Amino acid sequence: MFKFLQQVSNYAKHTILAGQYIGQGLSVTFDHMHRRPVTVQYPYEKLIPSERFRGRIHFEFDKCISCEVCVRVCPINLPVVDWEFNQEFKKKELKHYSIDFGVCIFCGNCVEFCPTNCLSFTEEYELSVYDRHELNFDSVALGRLPEKVTLNLMVTALRELVYLPKDVLNPHGIPADEHRAGLLPSEMLEQAREDKDDVN
Repeated sequence: MFKFLQQVSNYAKHTILAGQYIGQGLSVTFDHMHRRPVTVQYPYEKLIPSERFRGRIHFEFDKCISCEVCVRVCPINLPVVDWEFNQEFKKKELKHYSIDFGVCIFCGNCVEFCPTNCLSFTEEYELSVYDRHELNFDSVALGRLPEKVTLNLMVTALRELVYLPKDVLNPHGIPADEHRAGLLPSEMLEQAREDKDDVN
């Protein structure tokens, strides 16, 4: 009789534990149901890159003076600068410039140290190709300006999802003056200025 009661007791304990485990799993599931979406329906929706986003490098041929500073500051000596010395004008003349984005680590040293600002980052991050040799961009390809996400009529441009108002899960059709949970970069800058004025 005692053995039978012990078996019933053990069965009841295991049943209660199983119910607790199922309850814990369902609580996690229900918690995730009320969270904001993380997935963007790419390529029909695209997030707007941040202001300091490091995308493909844009090169302005006319500004380059062939100083090769970009090559010296690059951790992997990546940019290829081909120039000839012009005897008539006594200065370097740029013939060819290229960067292989299959090797580039997007550190930004070349953009930061360029004395003539002929290099700059763009918003373009779609650099996937079937042949890696196509990632070696010459001066013509580097000079092409990418299409901005906000100007592409086929794409819905989305702000970062953390900026959605509280309890809003759908990022479409939100008025610009709607109060948002997070601060936009411009609002953060304004708040920092106010804090600085309060300290002074």
